Amino acid sequence: MASLNRVILVGNLTSDPELRYTQNGTARTRFQIAVNRRWRDRDGNLQEEATFVPIVVWGPQAENCANFLAKGRQVAVEGRLRIYTFQPDEGEPRKVTEVVAENVVFLGSRKEEGESEALSPPDPIVGGDEEVPF
Repeated sequence: MASLNRVILVGNLTSDPELRYTQNGTARTRFQIAVNRRWRDRDGNLQEEATFVPIVVWGPQAENCANFLAKGRQVAVEGRLRIYTFQPDEGEPRKVTEVVAENVVFLGSRKEEGESEALSPPDPIVGGDEEVPF
């Protein structure tokens, strides 16, 4: 029987990405994005909810994310959902849910300190099977 594990999210980084390397030299970057949802309740009042999603990226794309993304930057992430359990040194086992990104598209623009977003030209959108042009 076939199955599908595919996640597509668009959100903003909640902090700067964290780059580390495995013992064999493979790059791994972790960051978290906030994905917002807006709707009107029964009374017509606008409601908003944010979901915070941990993202992990591997290989050369991980290095690009670490070098060119920063807190507040909007990204589109496509990947798969991964849920695993680990046992910390102290306490009960913990369950972790994260998205393992296969494709990260940089959206919006890189804003320099004090520069308005309207004056900053947008970055090219990078995605698919193309190489990241950095």
